[in-house]
Amino acid sequence: MHIDLGGRTALVTGSGAGIGQAIARGLHEAGATVVVHDLSSERVEQSIAELGGGERLRGVAADAGSAAGCEALIEQVPDVDVLVNNVGFGKMDPVWEIADADWELIFQVNVMSGVRLSRHYLPRMVERGWGRAVFVASEAGIHIPREMVHYGMSKAAVMAVARGFAESIQGDGVTVNSVLPGPTRTAATETILQRLVDDGVLAGATTVDEAAAQLLASPGWQSSLINRWMRPEEVAHIVVYLSSEQASATTGSAVRVDGGVVRSVH
Repeated sequence: MHIDLGGRTALVTGSGAGIGQAIARGLHEAGATVVVHDLSSERVEQSIAELGGGERLRGVAADAGSAAGCEALIEQVPDVDVLVNNVGFGKMDPVWEIADADWELIFQVNVMSGVRLSRHYLPRMVERGWGRAVFVASEAGIHIPREMVHYGMSKAAVMAVARGFAESIQGDGVTVNSVLPGPTRTAATETILQRLVDDGVLAGATTVDEAAAQLLASPGWQSSLINRWMRPEEVAHIVVYLSSEQASATTGSAVRVDGGVVRSVH
């Protein structure tokens, strides 16, 4: 199967690093013109350089976690063929200690960014008769981690939002799906792992690799069938497929790329 996204323009939010950058790379390699987005212009420029630069890479910096930031992003990028709602963050906090402001912030960034951008771009895709929207959720939206309840809440909401938009665009040509990565090694997750090591949260773990192995063996993740963390490009492969013509009959789905962590057949 050869995926050709030549002539298509894709916006990948939060593509300054990690999974988002891997998705941007995959779409670019498939021929798309890719808009790299992040919070700061420095991260955008660095990501474009790491992706190799060139005419088919553009950059935009904006705070997608706010209404004003989404408006600024849309003003700079008024139309796209492929929208990947990837921007998001998470951190580990006891549920009793999560302040109202933290609940609100994670919802605004992880959920409302995709709502606001989809509300703008999807109707334009429908008018043209072709388009793809992919929301990056997480297996944490199914298996809510007790140390990241606010994150799990947001990712469950992302899946619901993606399905809701798909239900509202019944017909051929435009699809909306979510993808559910499992535990993935990125710079962001390594920062969290280092914090766990520094704080002594994981008994006996003195390095990031030891912390990663210990978490993978914990009750929440011990059902991984590949017995390792995911790589960002493995998530990107699924997103590139869902962004292609070949995925024309896949819509309203939550597609798992979690290494088998979720113990379910549906």
